Amino acid sequence: MKSKLAARVSTLRTETLIAYVSFMPKTSAHRIGVFPGQFDPITNGHLDVIRRGVKLFDELIVAVGINPEKRELFTIDERVEIIRSLVGDIPHVRVEKYTGLTVDFVLKSKATALLRGIRDVSDLRYEVQLALANRTVGDVETVFIMAGEQYALTSSSLIRQVVSLGGDVRRLSTILPDNVIHMLRKRQKQLAMIPPEPDAPPS
Repeated sequence: MKSKLAARVSTLRTETLIAYVSFMPKTSAHRIGVFPGQFDPITNGHLDVIRRGVKLFDELIVAVGINPEKRELFTIDERVEIIRSLVGDIPHVRVEKYTGLTVDFVLKSKATALLRGIRDVSDLRYEVQLALANRTVGDVETVFIMAGEQYALTSSSLIRQVVSLGGDVRRLSTILPDNVIHMLRKRQKQLAMIPPEPDAPPS
């Protein structure tokens, strides 16, 4: 008797769901997603999120911003130029730069939602907090995409550290596009010509 009742409840739920979906008003709104980041440098992991994420929207904006807490390898205009050269063959993707709060840029762009990539559990905790803050401050929703397993350990911060310490960036060819590696090697040579800052006098 209980199994028959449970089956009937399940059927009613299915019928209700089908009816709800069938009578949902269709919308022709242009769905815009925003994928924000510093992208210093952009990695194959970022590009993976872009290629998969654009399928969820009618248009995806790669929003290049500035993080005042992080030292930059490339200027914001250099980063925009690099990213545009990499996503030019991906339909419905455009690249823009912005300053200030990400949520303000999203609202100004009339976007539907933010797009974020998740690499691991520590990412998830931080991103959930950020998503809740964006929803509270600007009523902006966030869509998460799991990073491809081959990019789970990719970190722009670690790449910047390799560059600044004179490491061989060619060894990062599995996680960086070729032209990004070329740009990083040029930047390494430029950094090598800058004399180190003197140590602070003893106190």
